[in-house]
Amino acid sequence: MKEEIRLRPGSAEDFPAICDLLGTVFHEDYSGELKELEAGIFEADRSLVADDAGQVVGHTVAFTRDLTVPGAIVPAAHVSGVGVLPTHRRQRLLTRMMHRQLREIADAGREPLAVLWATETSIYPRFGYGPAASRLHLNIMNREVRLPAPPTEQSGRLRLVDPIADLADLTKVYEQLRPERVGWSNRDERWWNFVLADLKDHRDGATKRYAVVHEGPDGPTGYAVWRVKHGWTSHGPNGEVSVREVAAADPETYQALWRFLLGIDLARSVTFRLAALDEPLLHLVDEPRRLGPSLADALFIRLVDVPRALAARRYATAVDVVLDVTDPILTENTGRWRLTGGPDGASCARTDDPADLACSVTVLGSVYLGATSFAALAAAGRIRQLTGNDPTIAFGWHRQPTPTEVF
Repeated sequence: MKEEIRLRPGSAEDFPAICDLLGTVFHEDYSGELKELEAGIFEADRSLVADDAGQVVGHTVAFTRDLTVPGAIVPAAHVSGVGVLPTHRRQRLLTRMMHRQLREIADAGREPLAVLWATETSIYPRFGYGPAASRLHLNIMNREVRLPAPPTEQSGRLRLVDPIADLADLTKVYEQLRPERVGWSNRDERWWNFVLADLKDHRDGATKRYAVVHEGPDGPTGYAVWRVKHGWTSHGPNGEVSVREVAAADPETYQALWRFLLGIDLARSVTFRLAALDEPLLHLVDEPRRLGPSLADALFIRLVDVPRALAARRYATAVDVVLDVTDPILTENTGRWRLTGGPDGASCARTDDPADLACSVTVLGSVYLGATSFAALAAAGRIRQLTGNDPTIAFGWHRQPTPTEVF
C-alpha cells in the first residue's frame, strides 16, 4: 500500500524544488534572475510542502506582512506560491495544505487575517476567502483624452529618476500614504526590490522601468513607475506606455503625474492594470470611454480570528450588530458575535443574544475591506437578514481599496 503523501514544513533546502514545482504549475521558467528574486522574499519557516517519498509535489507559503484595512493597519498572512503538480491533482493535497496553513496561522495568534490573489477564483472561497477588492484595467487611447489644464502657478516639479536609485523618495511617499490606502501592504527593502524588479525576460520587448517623482516645496509628494513598448505602423509611432504604479498625496500631484504619463512622446496608448474602481482619472478626463476600463478581481480576504479581525478595523458609522457566523475549518469562529464600534474603534465578543444576520466566514471576508456590501450579498442570497439591523453603511468606506501589487 502506498504511503500517504505527508505535509511538512518547508526548508531552505527545498527552495530549488519549490521553484521547479511553481514553474510547472504556472508555466514559467523559475530560474536565473526570477529564481534569485523569489529567493529574496522566501520565508522557509512559513513554507509548507507536500512530500511524496522525497519529491516536493505541493506547496504554499504565508509571507509576514501588514495590510491597510479601513482605519487601521493589521498583520495579515500574505498567502502565495500555492500549487500542486499535475500528476498529483485530485488527491486533496490542496485542501490539506490550505486547512493546515489556516490552522497554523490561527494557532500562532499574530495575524487575524489572511490575504491572497487567486489564479483560479473558484478555488479559494472553499477555504473561507471572500473576494474583497476588485480593480480596473485601463487601456487608454492617450491621444483621445484631455486632462484639465495645469494651474498657472504650480507648486511642484517632476524629476525623472531610476526607481531603485531613488528608492528613498518612493518609500517616503508610499509610507506617508499607506495608512489611508486600503489594500496596500507594507514593504521592507526585500519587497521593494521584488515590486520594482526589472527582469529582462518579463519586459515583453519593452524598455527598462522608469520612475518620475513629483517634488513639492517640502519634498516628494508622489511618483509613478512605468515602461514603454516601442511600436510603429504605417501611420507612424504606436508605442505603449505600461504603468506599474501611481502614488500621489494630493490632486495637483495626481494630475501632474497623469499629465506626464499620457503625454509621453511616440506613445499612442497607456495601460494600467491596477487602477481602483473609483480611480480619480475616471473623473478627470474629458472622454472617460477612451480610458477603456475593464473589471478584474484583486484581493481575497480570509478572517482567521473573527473577533480580532472585526475589532481591528474602523467603521464608517456607529454599529451594534450580532452576527451568526459559520466557519467549518476554523470552528472556533463559528457562533454569535456582537460587534460594537464606529469611526474611533470597535470591540467584538461572543454573545448569546439573538442574531441580526447569519453568514459564512467567506461573506465576512468579502465585506471586510468595505468594497462589497452586506446588502448586495443579501440580495444574492448569501446572507440571511434576521432583523432590520443592517450594518451595510457601517462596513462601507469612503474610498475603494487600491491594491498596488500582486504577491
